[in-house]
Amino acid sequence: MPTGKVRYDNLRAAVARVLGLSRARVENERWTAFRSHYGIESLYCRPGLEGAHEKGGVEGQIGWFRRNHLVPVPEVGSLAELNAMVERWDDEDSERRIRSRPRTIGEYFAAERPLLQPLPNEPFETGRLFSLRVDRYAQVSVRTNRYSVPVRLIGRTVRVMLHASEIVVYDGRTEVARHERLIAKGQVRLELDHYLEALVRKPGAFPGATALEQARSAGKFTPVHDAWWAAACKAHGDRDGTRALIEVLLLGRDLHHEHLVAGLAAALRAGALTSDAVVLEARKAAEADDAPAPAAEPEPGRAAVTFLTERRLTHLPPDTRPLPSVAAYDQLLRPRRSAGRFTAEGELP
Repeated sequence: MPTGKVRYDNLRAAVARVLGLSRARVENERWTAFRSHYGIESLYCRPGLEGAHEKGGVEGQIGWFRRNHLVPVPEVGSLAELNAMVERWDDEDSERRIRSRPRTIGEYFAAERPLLQPLPNEPFETGRLFSLRVDRYAQVSVRTNRYSVPVRLIGRTVRVMLHASEIVVYDGRTEVARHERLIAKGQVRLELDHYLEALVRKPGAFPGATALEQARSAGKFTPVHDAWWAAACKAHGDRDGTRALIEVLLLGRDLHHEHLVAGLAAALRAGALTSDAVVLEARKAAEADDAPAPAAEPEPGRAAVTFLTERRLTHLPPDTRPLPSVAAYDQLLRPRRSAGRFTAEGELP
């Protein structure tokens, strides 16, 4: 961190109000907490043309960076990808000289590094914390948008940490949900996994669930899921088939998405329309990925499925105990004589 005063422009994220023509400012509460955490002493430039010369070098370098790296505007898939590109450009600029200066940017920074103070041990939390109550739809409302949480939290108060690109929901100290932040207003982001415990009791609500529609749009509910679901409904009926699919999703919480899809595909080829068979095939796919050598592929047109009971029996240790004997019970097979009946010798038996 820099020592002494740091010069800032009058950015809205830090300055709530400019006080007259002086350098005094009313700062935002979060900005004050940020400065206090890092020990920064701020010095604000004069607004307008009077302060243009106070930051000319910085604005000139920002313009150079924009013209050389951001024209034309790069196309990226996520903010993380853009940040990685900016870091790479910064590393490349370390070898650049500004006009006719004798040393590069990296050499100037190496000379400046010993003059900087170390960073604090704890990072500053840039997110904003909310304490919200979960409504009857297992959702929390954050800045006009709604996000789902597990249905077991209905009626409880949870902590929501709002970041620039995501929100994280905590029940106590346990993270229970993480969503990409919605930008527009009045939108809803639902996670299908949060509603499975309720849907397994009411499978009729599953086909028309909004969470299912969003899962399809996000690619989490694939055509393989639909194909296995249709086959299960045809074999067991709509209610039991849908319930079997929900049980597959419940049992697959500890499996990777790719392995679960592979398990559904293998079970569908073999006609195994039970949740146990799907999960077992998914675990076999996970073991095959972890194994050093690939497993042998089945014959074309045939799919071998091992059910859970058979798999457990094959993994039991050998039983060396002798076989039990039932000889002691043979005496029960002998005919019994009625009490008080005399034998030929005239004696009681």
